[in-house]
Amino acid sequence: MEGPTDRLGTFQTNYFMIFTFTSRIKILSIAPIRRERERENQKQEINETISKMSWQTYVDDHLMCDIEGNLLSAAAILGHDGNFKPEEITGIIKDFDEPGFLAPTGLLLGGTKYMVIQGEPGAVIRGKKGSGGVTIKKTGQALIFGIYDEPVTPGQCNMIVERMGDYLIDQGL
Repeated sequence: MEGPTDRLGTFQTNYFMIFTFTSRIKILSIAPIRRERERENQKQEINETISKMSWQTYVDDHLMCDIEGNLLSAAAILGHDGNFKPEEITGIIKDFDEPGFLAPTGLLLGGTKYMVIQGEPGAVIRGKKGSGGVTIKKTGQALIFGIYDEPVTPGQCNMIVERMGDYLIDQGL
């Protein structure tokens, strides 16, 4: 094995911790291990950022699109991989699993309570409040939300959200 040694018999490499040849083990360097952990953490952060960015692109380009000169009030795509805990979202997921669950109590979203109206059991939930409302579409990996107010109509919101959902389903998402 090649590598620099000092007069105490210490051997240095880029891959292993360095020990002295005395009866006491002494760690002289753990920098390569730290660097590897830092690289793994950076890779994970980059992957999370890319994942967030890709959903955001769908929201910006396809959900918040121009509808005869108007836009949805708000839109979001949330992965249903268990990373959210708010009661609002768990109620929505339960309604997809047990259609009609939200009908008696209403749909609470962002602190606003919507009356649940007809949808597609297990696929689409629709809510109404005054002249506005919400459409939620479930795909294999995400929930797609569209919230609207006048002058956007319920049909326009439904069309945008459900088409985006159908597209994601076709893509396996």
